[in-house]
Amino acid sequence: MPPILNAQSVTKQFGAVPLFRSISFTVEDGDRIGLIGPNGAGKSTLLAVLAGQEDPDAGELAVRRRARTAYVPQDSQFEPGLTVREVLERAMTAAHVSEAEREGRLRELAGRTGFDRLDAEAASLSGGWRKRLAIAEALVSAPDVLLLDEPTNHLDLAGIEWLEELLAAASFAVVTVSHDRYFLESTCTQIIELNRVYAEGLLRVKGSFSRFLEDKQAYLESQNRQMESLRNRVRTEVEWLRRGPKARTTKSKARIDTANAMIGQLADMHTRTAQGSAGIDFAASQRKTKRLVEFEDVACEMGGRRLFSGLNFSLIAGSKVGLVGPNGSGKTTLLRLLRGEIEPAEGHVKRADALRLVYFSQMRELDTSLTLRRALAPEGDSVIHNGRPVHVASWAARFLFTGEQLNQPVNNLSGGERARVLIARLMLQPADVLLLDEPTNDLDIPTLEILEDNLLEFPGALVLVTHDRYLLNRVATTVVGLDGEGHIGLFADFGQWEQWMEEEREPTGKGEAMPSGAATDSVAPGGAAAKKKLSYMEAREFAAIEQRVEASDARLEAARGRLEQPEIASDATALQQALAELAAAEEESEALYARWAELTEKAG
Repeated sequence: MPPILNAQSVTKQFGAVPLFRSISFTVEDGDRIGLIGPNGAGKSTLLAVLAGQEDPDAGELAVRRRARTAYVPQDSQFEPGLTVREVLERAMTAAHVSEAEREGRLRELAGRTGFDRLDAEAASLSGGWRKRLAIAEALVSAPDVLLLDEPTNHLDLAGIEWLEELLAAASFAVVTVSHDRYFLESTCTQIIELNRVYAEGLLRVKGSFSRFLEDKQAYLESQNRQMESLRNRVRTEVEWLRRGPKARTTKSKARIDTANAMIGQLADMHTRTAQGSAGIDFAASQRKTKRLVEFEDVACEMGGRRLFSGLNFSLIAGSKVGLVGPNGSGKTTLLRLLRGEIEPAEGHVKRADALRLVYFSQMRELDTSLTLRRALAPEGDSVIHNGRPVHVASWAARFLFTGEQLNQPVNNLSGGERARVLIARLMLQPADVLLLDEPTNDLDIPTLEILEDNLLEFPGALVLVTHDRYLLNRVATTVVGLDGEGHIGLFADFGQWEQWMEEEREPTGKGEAMPSGAATDSVAPGGAAAKKKLSYMEAREFAAIEQRVEASDARLEAARGRLEQPEIASDATALQQALAELAAAEEESEALYARWAELTEKAG
């Protein structure tokens, strides 16, 4: 059977700048493809081309006869006044679902996507529930392939787990644009990276996201070796050309042509492989005060509903606090309390004098009519960073923008590029406390890694709201968790909060308030920290460690085998290298077996 989608030599560009050129790949039945790449590489545009929403400038897209394609864009908006039922009924009409099947299909879809109120107004739903409704709307047509553009951006942690389960049980193929590394690991069996660094414009790897990272590293190392070999050959040919050879013979002409071709090939490889990284570096104030914000028996209400109560918590310099909870549980409201925008219903919030709070809003307020130049430097051609003037062109380059982009409107930028503009603005403000509300939405994976490193090094306090479980586990040293039922607690890590939420769902634990402790205590409510339990990251590590041990054993056996080869035993240099490889393999094996035993004991 032919592929569902077959894109051949597809090119798309805006203005003079190509997003991608001559891209080719297919989507087969049952594929689970994660589509990744740097911000501005054209991932969303490529997905829209596959969905038939955009026409390519060159190349063609073939769709299998009678195949159904469903597409869920990044922003899920619905017409005001429409209910959930009406949105789904319209979708069934468009998909020509028979009247006899509609009510059953409606109930089945509502159950799969978690809607218990079909009369709710679609436009007034939270971002996470609008995303669920958009996915339900797409599933109405029983698609052969589902195209999802950043589906986790507006989902809370429970919503992401719901989507992971939905996709795991799905019979249709899926192509997902995402930068959520845990989501990619759990839902994808192939990864495609759209990136000009590859000769074909993309790299496709069958396997998990972890496998992709290994194969990508091997590809780049091979490409570097090829470049070095070509560079040496070009150097030889350039020296020959400098001697002024006479192009009289056919052989000389051919060598001159070959030399020029190699020079052009090397220049092309240099252009393709030149990569930058965003220079994220949040500036901290020089405050000596350690205790920055204190919550004393704080309760908060919104619209007559109690969001949480009994919060006792101290935010000190160096704290890295993750704030988690279902959509609507009060995370953003707690940030507003921290900023002093609202007052608590009960208790007190004490802030240090002249406290500098820098806030990154998930609403991403940015005037898209501005040029990039004015968005980065509103008052001139330079900005002040760490007390020194920096020209706007240099400041833009630090965030991977080119000089040609400076006079383009912000409206032309991708979601990730706009996020980098906002981060650039925040970096100009020295902070005692960083409040980051979903900062990872739309950022590509290399930028996420740089952001993580900088947040770990930031000397002030950090409060982080994010659905990115990898970032949360890597950065947060304390987790403040809400359950959406009026309870709040402090936890040592994300895994303990998940365990608490599971216990809250049980009939015996429902409705029981959980006590809070000091921010510096690594103790979860209800004594959960006293129990040995794998954290989220440890559970994933435990699931994969047996394969890692097997691979390590194979490397160790291969290293021992090389020592027994006569040509190595008789070569002092090769023997020394083989001994070093054996020592490294033995050390790795011992460490893995020790870690395996530790995780096994902890898992019980």
